[in-house]
Amino acid sequence: MATRQQSLASQGIFEKYGRKSRRELFLDEMEIVVPWSALQSLVLPHYAKAGNGRRPVGLSIMLRTYFVQQWFNLSDPGVEEALYESAPLRRFVGVDLGVAAAPDETTICRFRHLLEKHDLCGQMLDAVNQHLEARGIRIATGTIVDATILHAPSSTKNEKKERDPAMHQTRKGQQWYFGLKAHIGVDSKVGTVHSVATTAASVADKHMLPDLLHGEERKVWGDGGYQGQTEAIREAAPHAQDMTCRRTKFKDFVDEVQKKKNTTKSRVRAKVEHVFRILKRVFGFDKVRYRGIAKNHHRLCTNFALINLYLHRKRLAVLGQ
Repeated sequence: MATRQQSLASQGIFEKYGRKSRRELFLDEMEIVVPWSALQSLVLPHYAKAGNGRRPVGLSIMLRTYFVQQWFNLSDPGVEEALYESAPLRRFVGVDLGVAAAPDETTICRFRHLLEKHDLCGQMLDAVNQHLEARGIRIATGTIVDATILHAPSSTKNEKKERDPAMHQTRKGQQWYFGLKAHIGVDSKVGTVHSVATTAASVADKHMLPDLLHGEERKVWGDGGYQGQTEAIREAAPHAQDMTCRRTKFKDFVDEVQKKKNTTKSRVRAKVEHVFRILKRVFGFDKVRYRGIAKNHHRLCTNFALINLYLHRKRLAVLGQ
């Protein structure tokens, strides 16, 4: 890997004491595990070339800036400000203020729109999974399906005086939620996300089930929201066994046998909760940032690609990428 040179002003050589923060340690790990060359090659054919006008910011800088934005849940102006405030972020991204300014929020926004226009975020997820497979972390024949709600602003105090028309509300338990649903298919053995679908929160989990299977499954795991979908599973994955949880409480009795089976199934399904924990608690993506389903879907695809790398970071580090 090539070493990025820095000017004297950016090296902090006069600092006598110091230690690496958790953010720096995290960035050091991501530097090792992210397949930079493969991901840059996806974007390169669509990226602006140097011409007679303003010289474009380097692709490596923009891709790293985009990933920093996802990891730390930053807005476009927020990531620009963070680059000026944090020397570790500048070093990771490759910004040297002694040579050039950090990418501004307009440049960052345009780069994000470029990825969305050419559907590159979904391709990044596929590229990451190919990278993992090449290192022995393979998607097997079991898939866990699940969905989680991501909140959207319900206030109408905005320019249009309305909520996002693409978002809807749904009831879960005794509480109402407004936003969208992230539906995912996760490998039951290694926990890798291989399929993503995004809908309004009001769409029932079972309707997206066929879109979350890769077709080679032998077993499909899911909670009670997917029960009764055996035929849909067979159509999408002809050799799959329906391992979704079943109803246990009836009017006159509780099916204790089925309850024990559901408990056993839940031990397998627990892997999907690890993914959602990283999405919401580590990366901070528990609320939508953009209006509409499409933009948030692209953001989710990128996040799940980065989550797959984060999940397997220790193994990848041992393998030396």
